[in-house]
Amino acid sequence: MRKKLFGYSVVFSLCMSLVMPAGSALAADVSVRVTLPNFEVNLNGHKVENQFREYPLLVYRDITYFPMTWYDTRLLGLEAKWSPDEGLNIKQNQVTSSYVPYHSDHRNAASYAVEVPASTVTINGKEIDNTKEKYPLLSFRDVTYFPMTWRFAHDDFGWDYNWDNTSGLSITSHNPQMNDVDLPAYAYTNDVSLFKGYYYFVETTDTTNHVYRAPMQTPSDKEEIYSYNINTAYGLQKNLSFQIRNNTLWFTYHLGGAIMGHDEFVKIGDDGKADLIQKGYLDFRDTSYGTLITLLGASAFEGGNLYLLPPGLNETNRKSVGDPGVKYGVHATYNGGLGYSSDSSTAVIGDDVYVLASRGQSDANKINKISLKTNKSTMIVDTSVNWFRIINNKLYYVKDKDKTLYSSTLDGMGEMKLSDHAVSWFDSINGNVFYTTKKEDNLYELYKADSNGEDPLVWKTPVVGVQVLNEQLVCKLSENDDNGLILLGGSGSLVLEVGDPISRILTSDNGILIQSSRDSSIKFIH
Repeated sequence: MRKKLFGYSVVFSLCMSLVMPAGSALAADVSVRVTLPNFEVNLNGHKVENQFREYPLLVYRDITYFPMTWYDTRLLGLEAKWSPDEGLNIKQNQVTSSYVPYHSDHRNAASYAVEVPASTVTINGKEIDNTKEKYPLLSFRDVTYFPMTWRFAHDDFGWDYNWDNTSGLSITSHNPQMNDVDLPAYAYTNDVSLFKGYYYFVETTDTTNHVYRAPMQTPSDKEEIYSYNINTAYGLQKNLSFQIRNNTLWFTYHLGGAIMGHDEFVKIGDDGKADLIQKGYLDFRDTSYGTLITLLGASAFEGGNLYLLPPGLNETNRKSVGDPGVKYGVHATYNGGLGYSSDSSTAVIGDDVYVLASRGQSDANKINKISLKTNKSTMIVDTSVNWFRIINNKLYYVKDKDKTLYSSTLDGMGEMKLSDHAVSWFDSINGNVFYTTKKEDNLYELYKADSNGEDPLVWKTPVVGVQVLNEQLVCKLSENDDNGLILLGGSGSLVLEVGDPISRILTSDNGILIQSSRDSSIKFIH
């Protein structure tokens, strides 16, 4: 609701210049006559349907005006703010949004009387007296309207500005665009992924899940690559999830009950062929000696749940790894809800396996190194940790006793405390380490670890979750935040604010693939 009312607050503030100063001499608002365009208008390729639009584009003195609603401004890479001291400030910024048609059930009239607010306006840092402008800002239906003159559109904002008698007016901005993905509506109800130029999605028909892939450029050209029966004795279990492991796309789904059921792991080749590779409650890693498997079901608590399956051989040829009396990876408390991590309790570096090892509840989650060549096991970190990751050949781990982040060499030497706060999630970009700490239920503060001083807060408001995608921090924001998503670079600097509300961030190896919480549609930001 706050986003819809953005224009109301701006205009109210402008009108307050009648009773309080805004940096220039006071003047009264005046009224002028405007018409609706009788030609086609396209904004970043979106045709504007003015006849039934709540905030239609307008024409005054042969110049087209566009409404400064929340979504219209961000669509074109603009941000507008008002303050009592500085008045209205409009500038280009690192913002984007999807196109919102603002459809109305009532047909607009051919012309209207609108107001010319009497106020000083700042555009890209230059102060303009609106009362002296040939093409001033206007106010219509409690929303401020901005003139698309060559001076503003081309010179100040750098837009591509084209007009001809056949196709009308076309405005193209150069901020990152947020486009709808043309997938069937049923795809929105399950997981969706973008990988190596193809969308992957699911259709449920009766008791069968059909997994499809379709080219990114022609999403309607779908082909089925896998199907399975979702009807079990425990009811329908339709959801599956995609994930990228070692530059390969996988999906997993569950069949059966919580105890007697199991997970199934399917690998998708570059040719689209999908093969069921693993079954069970387990985790697995590829090694030069075969597949390393960690059993994570009830049997894992008996110990000896780590084994190696040599290439080309079946389960009867598996080889035990580590100490048969040790439980591996079963007590990890990594908060996966803040971003998928493939090495929260197990990682493979060359001939060595790094794994959380537990000999009992009071002696849990010590980081061990096991040689796949000799099966020798060595204690690397002799204290309980919640989870760990290996980044750039260094160990990073959160200790159970203080919930703070530490690093060391792969041999456990040179331990260093990295965080000033308890850690819920962490990752690294370009040598910089970022982490979150819980502020309240489902909200976290994002910090950058600084060994030379106090850890700086990276973003001004709490986030719901963080992931590292394509060398950027992708932060999902609270539904009470103005924006739905922010992208931060490797230093923590702002790359982009996304104005749309976001329900989830989807798996993608290119750009940002998200689902809108406004209409559940899938959108792509390149």
